[in-house]
Amino acid sequence: MLSEREILEKIESGESSGVEFKEVKLVGGQFRPHRDGLSDEITAFANQQGGVVIFGVSDNREIRGIDIDNVPRLIHFITEICHDLIEPPLVDYFVDSIRIPDETGKQKTLVYINIARSLWAHQSSNGFFLRQGDTRRKMTTEQLGRLLQARSQARIISFDEQFVPNTNKDTLRRELYQRFIPTGVFNHEDEDLLLKRRLLVKEGGEYRASVAGVLMCHDSPDEYLYNSFIQAVFYRSKEKDANYQIDAKDLKGPLDQQIIDAFKFVEKFNEVSARKDIGRIERPQYNMRAVFEALVNAVVHRDYSKIGSKIRLFMFSDRLELYSPGALANTITVENLRYAQATRNELLARLLSEITLHDTMSRQVIRRHFLERRGEGVGIILNESETLSGQTPVYELFDEELRLTIFAAKSLQEM
Repeated sequence: MLSEREILEKIESGESSGVEFKEVKLVGGQFRPHRDGLSDEITAFANQQGGVVIFGVSDNREIRGIDIDNVPRLIHFITEICHDLIEPPLVDYFVDSIRIPDETGKQKTLVYINIARSLWAHQSSNGFFLRQGDTRRKMTTEQLGRLLQARSQARIISFDEQFVPNTNKDTLRRELYQRFIPTGVFNHEDEDLLLKRRLLVKEGGEYRASVAGVLMCHDSPDEYLYNSFIQAVFYRSKEKDANYQIDAKDLKGPLDQQIIDAFKFVEKFNEVSARKDIGRIERPQYNMRAVFEALVNAVVHRDYSKIGSKIRLFMFSDRLELYSPGALANTITVENLRYAQATRNELLARLLSEITLHDTMSRQVIRRHFLERRGEGVGIILNESETLSGQTPVYELFDEELRLTIFAAKSLQEM
């Protein structure tokens, strides 16, 4: 959020590599500037070092303001552009209105969008743009290559160790990051330890939370990393049918809590059949140890640079499907998943391997920590599930999204 003083200082200084002014007009019920041109401006800032577009100010710095009745619609207009006309959708921005005195002292309403330097290279409807001086320029092939090299996940620094714009040390919740630093540490020592653990990153003289830091040490990671949560849906049918949808939840919070909540979601709808012979025999639809391993793998190995999709968990009457965004890492293929091992997010894997499970869940999944790092996860998923249901789970890759299907065991009454 920018203050009145900050806005006035930017207007006084004029347009620059970090500031753009836009007059706002309604022509035939439509805003001017046009959607496409504005998407170019916004991506140019996101692809450089960030910046501010102030609406209601002319190129010669005259504060003309915006009709107060049009402010909500203009904010919605700008937000739609960020989500619908920019690929991948822009998430690191802040839009607001503010009252500012003009040259005569009369209060005028302005709207502004404060755009952070993005983790990604963004494309508008007209291509890739960058900010040069006080204007936007379409990138040359060479410039685009440099930008993609600087921001792609092929960087020497893996994606989960990169910094997240608009964050600082206070973004990380102390009660959450304390799990990863030694006990008995004083508050003033936190900063150095967070830097060593790569939960905090120094960028241009400022301290920023890393991707892994936000995912593990913030209450709502999706506030900074779009779609970084698990969507869970249960259908009492074999297909996606709203008429048979029984429950649906967006499971948010630190990644370890997302795993726990998704585990409980499956457990809630994991029907258990029973039959009396000499003694009582019970059979669940799903082996919960296998489900736990599948959830941990989905969270650890998903590609967090892909913000267009989330981890999705669908339960049907005859199967469970788990979708994780991102192609398989390195030389891993669907065929060699059981035997090969590669970690896309090494920092996340290390952090999850340090968190101890509570006793009840630990006994259920036969492990002490969220991640044991022995490369046994896929084998457990396949073996335990096949033993229970008689069907081997199936891994499939669709458009850089990995789907795991675990088949439900038949009821004992059906046998």
